[in-house]
Amino acid sequence: MPRPALLGSGRPLRPVAAAVVLVAASAVLFSGCTAGDPQPTSTAAPQPGTPGSTEGAQTPAPVPTETAEPAVPFEISCDALLTADQLYAFNPNFGADPAHVPAARPVVAVVEEQAGTACGYLNQTSAEVIEVAVATPSAAALVTLANDAAATSSAVPTYGTPPDVTGFFTRSGEHGQVQVFSGPYWVVLDSTAIFEPGDAQTLVADVLANLPAS
Repeated sequence: MPRPALLGSGRPLRPVAAAVVLVAASAVLFSGCTAGDPQPTSTAAPQPGTPGSTEGAQTPAPVPTETAEPAVPFEISCDALLTADQLYAFNPNFGADPAHVPAARPVVAVVEEQAGTACGYLNQTSAEVIEVAVATPSAAALVTLANDAAATSSAVPTYGTPPDVTGFFTRSGEHGQVQVFSGPYWVVLDSTAIFEPGDAQTLVADVLANLPAS
């Protein structure tokens, strides 16, 4: 019987075919792990304290807001603010007015806004009233009041020596108005009896001398 034909390598054809089949099967096996078949992945949950996590997050502390510094109420009796002797030396016709109601705008402001004391002194002959008011505003408010007075009134150096005492005068209609700043005090005088700064000079000095030392 004749023998099967041989390839140039001298090996039979059947074993070669079997090797080809094995290679093809391996290709099919590895084709199952290509980029076309993505494998499921897991996403780690954010840990407390990391971006994207709300667990354990701290609420920001509230930003403090500035509040207005309250005025310190100032109280003094009208007989102590200007004594009977001082009034008599100024004008014998003036005396304390127990029924006085603050009327001038700056005097009303002292009482209502700055919690100060306002007194009225009545001329028994002419019925003129001298209003005197004193308050102790907060430091910030005191600066604002002094700046406002400087912008709307004339400086009066005879009321005292700056910066210990700073005085201002202006006229509002028939009224002369005085504002004096000394230490923590804001002093206001208003009257039709005050025509010019010098008319109130003695009263200003007496009031400042009667105020408690700061």
